[in-house]
Parts: sequence; C-alpha cells; structure tokens
Amino acid sequence: MKIEIPTPLRTYTSNQSAVDVDAATVAEAVSGLTNRYPDFQRHLYTPDGKLRSFVNLYLNDEDVRYLPQREETAVKESDTLSIIPSIAGGY
Repeated sequence: MKIEIPTPLRTYTSNQSAVDVDAATVAEAVSGLTNRYPDFQRHLYTPDGKLRSFVNLYLNDEDVRYLPQREETAVKESDTLSIIPSIAGGY
C-alpha cells in the first residue's frame, strides 16, 4: 500500500512524497514506515506509544479514528494511507 507523506515531514523520508509498504492493517503500515524511517516515529507517536493527537490518518479519504477497527482496520495493496498533521494558527 502507499503512504502519502505531508510536505513538512518529508525530511524524515529522504524527501519522498509517498512510501510503499507491505501491510495487513493500518497499524502495520505505520509500523513499516517507522521501521524504515526511525526518525519519523517521534513525530507520529508519544513516548508511551500512542498516536499524537495532532496527527490524523486517512485510509482512502476515511478518517481512521472513525473506522470501526481504527488502526486495526485491514488494508489492501491498492489502498492509500494519508498522514495529515493538524495545523493551528491565528491571532
């Protein structure tokens, strides 16, 4: 499956906009990404191993947080997982 990497985090994937991984679930896909690019781990997960609150994962445009099996949702080779960091700002 393909994982789309947001521009601010491409530094940790040798400037690749997408990374292909072999995985059966969303969790395995993210694990495959962080195994290949260990520096990416701290940007996605807290020290206790939980997905950071400002990181959103979308599986084929579906927010993983709202899928029945969340990160344990099965994936296919043709699926795309997008990592979308929340951006805040204003006055």
